Amino acid sequence: MVHETLAATHAVVTLDVGLPGIVWPWLVTINMWAKSIGTGVIFMLFYLLKNYPSESGNLRFPTTVVAIVFIHIFLLFTLADLHQPLRMWHIFFYPHWTSAITVGAWMATIFVGLLFALAFFSAEYGKILKKNDAAFDKLLFWTVLLAIPVTLYTAALMSQATARELWQMPTETAQMMLAALLAGSATMILLGKNLSYEAKSSLGVILGLSALAAFIIYQSELVFGPMKAEEVGAVLEYIKGNGEYATMFWIGQFVAYLLPILLITLSRVGRSESILQLAAILALVGLWIVKHVWLIIPQLLPMS
Repeated sequence: MVHETLAATHAVVTLDVGLPGIVWPWLVTINMWAKSIGTGVIFMLFYLLKNYPSESGNLRFPTTVVAIVFIHIFLLFTLADLHQPLRMWHIFFYPHWTSAITVGAWMATIFVGLLFALAFFSAEYGKILKKNDAAFDKLLFWTVLLAIPVTLYTAALMSQATARELWQMPTETAQMMLAALLAGSATMILLGKNLSYEAKSSLGVILGLSALAAFIIYQSELVFGPMKAEEVGAVLEYIKGNGEYATMFWIGQFVAYLLPILLITLSRVGRSESILQLAAILALVGLWIVKHVWLIIPQLLPMS
């Protein structure tokens, strides 16, 4: 807010005050959820091509299309959440490289370009488009490398938020990567209908281990977070006991993590692909709930 303007120098003095209410709403939740799928499927495609090349070759084009769709959902909701969306071009023509959103926007733009190049090499349409698997696989390696910082940059953006002690760079970085692995493996289980049970089972292991690691981190924050800072303790009260978001938090933990782990274990015992697919669906639905709760609760704490 403008406090005063000095006529002689035309300088504007501003007051740095906390914004009341929810600044990052459900739009940002969809942003993070869609980005996890968009980058995660690229990670999993690289994994399948390295370990199951004979049966995963036909996934090159559909996986790339899924990545393009969800990355554009991520970009669309990012744009929708900007307070001045019509000025987004300033990020590219007047970049400030100390801003996580500027760095992320540039990386996401290059990532989209690589995805369209992958689509070109994997599509086949008459005499116009011809598959080039060798070029695709070479480019996929560099796309995977760029997908890592694209996945992680949201953690940097959240950690830059002042007076939000719960969002710390190390833990949020781990959770962003685990979310991409969970969402990517779950999506590939649903997408790879022609994959063998062994290939799907290996994706299930990635899904289960990602869910377990993410669950442990969240529970560690819940138990030990209040010891770190009073603000964290106050924020976590929203998901403890009779807190406003307690029910949603635990629904998310069960649907995204605990139930998929149980179902994956059962699917391996009975070699059931249908149970594995159910675990994948629950993981994707639960991930949205988990991300939404963790995004909203720090913003509920008054800044004064």
